[in-house]
Amino acid sequence: MAKELGVVIILNLYENLNGKTFDSSPVIDADGKILGITRMVHITNYKYFYEKGYYEPGDSEAKVYDTAFGKVGVAICYDRHYPEYMRALALNGAEIVFIPQAGSVGEWPEGLYEAELRVAAFQNGYYTALCNRVGEEEFLVFSGESFVCNPNGEVIERTKEKIEEILVCDVNFLLNEKSHAKKLFFKDRRPELYKEWFNNK
Repeated sequence: MAKELGVVIILNLYENLNGKTFDSSPVIDADGKILGITRMVHITNYKYFYEKGYYEPGDSEAKVYDTAFGKVGVAICYDRHYPEYMRALALNGAEIVFIPQAGSVGEWPEGLYEAELRVAAFQNGYYTALCNRVGEEEFLVFSGESFVCNPNGEVIERTKEKIEEILVCDVNFLLNEKSHAKKLFFKDRRPELYKEWFNNK
């Protein structure tokens, strides 16, 4: 389908590999070739989302894919909560980060999904695009409300709550280089200090 339509496709699926299961996102380029697979790194375990019971931690690297339309990173669901991961995608050259997730109504405080990814876009100088599930499963109602943020941290397109829609949004990667992150934040980083601060803590 990617080759037929001339588009990049990012899937999200339950992958079984050598007897282990992962929350995985293959990235398929516009020529139909699979560029690689991102697997969720951080695994959670809380009410209704007991994922440590079935998922294994995925990649140890923050992969960025050089696609026909730009450099793409993927932060699967829970991984978006980790600024270290979101920054690593930026350092690896991501121009846009896609976030496939299954977020339910009332799971987090109102507006937090949006606030979190607006900040990530602003701090890292890339676009963020959240694609959230809709529908119901047992006790959960998935909220939809997918959206795209530009590198200034502004939401530029969104879908409605609880309704399955196709979101179409134009992006301009020239805006990335004009962002505060690229003009200021990245130039003033002090990476020589960060290793000492964290030191595997």
